[in-house]
Amino acid sequence: MKFAKKKRNSMEFEITADGELMRYTGSATDVTIPDSVTRIGYEAFYGCESLTNITIPDSVTSIGKDAFSNCKNLASITIPDSVTSIEKGAFEHCESLTSIIIPNSVTSIGKSAFCGCTRLTSITISNSVTSIDKNTFEDCKSLASVTIPGSVTSIGKNAFWGCESLTGVTIRNGVTNIDNTAFWGCKSLTSIIIPNSVTRIGDYAFKDCKSLTSIIIPNNVTSIGFSVFDHCTSLTTVTLPDGLTKIGGYAFYGCKSLTGLTIPDSVTEIGGLAFSDCESLTSINIPSNLKSIASSAFWGCKNITSIIIPDSVTEEDLPAFTGFENFPNEKVSDKISVSTSKEIQRLIAKLTKNSDT
Repeated sequence: MKFAKKKRNSMEFEITADGELMRYTGSATDVTIPDSVTRIGYEAFYGCESLTNITIPDSVTSIGKDAFSNCKNLASITIPDSVTSIEKGAFEHCESLTSIIIPNSVTSIGKSAFCGCTRLTSITISNSVTSIDKNTFEDCKSLASVTIPGSVTSIGKNAFWGCESLTGVTIRNGVTNIDNTAFWGCKSLTSIIIPNSVTRIGDYAFKDCKSLTSIIIPNNVTSIGFSVFDHCTSLTTVTLPDGLTKIGGYAFYGCKSLTGLTIPDSVTEIGGLAFSDCESLTSINIPSNLKSIASSAFWGCKNITSIIIPDSVTEEDLPAFTGFENFPNEKVSDKISVSTSKEIQRLIAKLTKNSDT
């Protein structure tokens, strides 16, 4: 590979014959990349801690892997309209970067592209971007709000993991997949509107979003994954769609403020500890088409006073209802007569004894 070394204002660039900037070797704070550059290559500015401002010419079409990674003092950068791709880790750990505008020309943002940009407060994502890869904005602790355009179809794993200052997220219609752990640990997130285009919400997607108060699951979602809203401790209301068939294990575990809940009749499976420790729940309706309910699904719902159990639930399902303290004296099913939590425990003990003999 042939290099052409260029020197401009005591700044050094290593540029290939076809215009790829391979390495910047200077130590200036304010850098202008030469017009001859068409691509900023792998780790071209990696760890340039003196760099505070960079000017990228319109000749550049792509920003390569880790191109500006660990430029800890880089505070200002303008990405020109000529750029179509921002690759993996391009601005990872640029800790002084406060804002970024993704131009309309960009169609893809690589994984971890802005991961660890801890002072980034605002991001503008253009309508040309089709996917947000995994870890893209992970640990952007100062990011306050974000709008995801309708051109995006998928929000990747850990995309906004640990964005602890994020208070609001707008997801435009067009997104179909919110992947595993996408918003895990966004502890300041108070509201999010999930559009009807979404068909999948992955495991742990909103785990530990401790300020989230309400959520509406769109109609096209048929399954809620494992620990999706685990320990969303401020969550008071949840709206579940009529087509939902499965609520995964730990889905709403530890949602201590949850008071309103209607499980649609379409649900056939409820996973283990799905609603465990939902201390504010006072009533539960078990859907009539339920085929499977795992052990301790409602364990620790200590303020339950009303429960409707359909005939599809048998004595084998009773371990799902342990941990009640205020259960009323009433016959709740033609097959099961339950008066107190102690009676539930006796029935479970009897079942266990019978299975051992």
